[in-house]
Amino acid sequence: MMRPTLIVLAIASLLSACSAPTNEKLTIAVIPKATSHTFWRSIHAGAEKAAREVGVDIIWRGPLREDDRSGQVSEVQGFVTRGVSGIVLAPLDNLALVAPVAEATHSRIPVVIIDSGLKTEDYVSFVATNNTRAGELAGDALAQLLPDGGRIVLLRYAEGSASTTEREDGFLSAIGTYPTLKVISSNQYGGSDMESAYRKGESLLSRFKAENGSLAVDGIFCPNESTTHAMLRVLIDNGWAGKVKFIGFDATDALVKGMTDGHINGLILQDPVKMGYLGVKAVVAHIRGESVPRRIDTGVQLVTRENMSQPAMNDLLHPALGQ
Repeated sequence: MMRPTLIVLAIASLLSACSAPTNEKLTIAVIPKATSHTFWRSIHAGAEKAAREVGVDIIWRGPLREDDRSGQVSEVQGFVTRGVSGIVLAPLDNLALVAPVAEATHSRIPVVIIDSGLKTEDYVSFVATNNTRAGELAGDALAQLLPDGGRIVLLRYAEGSASTTEREDGFLSAIGTYPTLKVISSNQYGGSDMESAYRKGESLLSRFKAENGSLAVDGIFCPNESTTHAMLRVLIDNGWAGKVKFIGFDATDALVKGMTDGHINGLILQDPVKMGYLGVKAVVAHIRGESVPRRIDTGVQLVTRENMSQPAMNDLLHPALGQ
């Protein structure tokens, strides 16, 4: 039988452990699909802004390229081993990151998913664009540019990327409602590497090049930054820019210039600063015991030369990365 003195000491030790400080500064790992694109730098800016407001530290680290699945898996596993307070993750593959996210959840590290979906329920909240709606916007925009109909090309991004697949599916669904529009190619993938996307885009359009060098394509859609940028270069280099209606996705200085020059007719824009901001806010709120919506829609807009000077659109085209 335990002596009374030992019982008192044991209870005191337990109470001491339970009353340990709970206001230690939280550390949130923010893991993008990649770190080089303007889109991800905007996500970072939003995450930093949220971290300052809620008084937490963030660690920003991810693979250099958007096709480095094993690299992103290793990042998540490393942060689980380290024991961070929470994780904000933009999974670059909707299946490859399921197991490491499950590992985080099992280790009681809450995960908020941003940008692109994951085939699991092991997360606190999904903070992202309505990507199906984004694709539909692109399809409707292209249809308005081609009132007499035309031949349409879709250059896809990469297999396994949930966000871009939803955009592509939304685009094709919208195009399918216009009988005068005909999709002549929708099964080619540009990939995350700009040079690879350029080669794919040039090879794809070359299939529809006439003997006089003209292009038998009337409309093009690309569902992300790298494919849009690569396709813009293909059109310029081959003398096709401005001769085909072109809707792209996301914003960089080069893409904004392409729209100003009339080489791009419109850009479908997300709000990556808001996405990073709300992702960090959501995981911290959950850790602090607050209710968090399961799905947070960060919005999407079609920006054209006609509306690009509007303040709200200008903010999306030129996000404040140093805020």
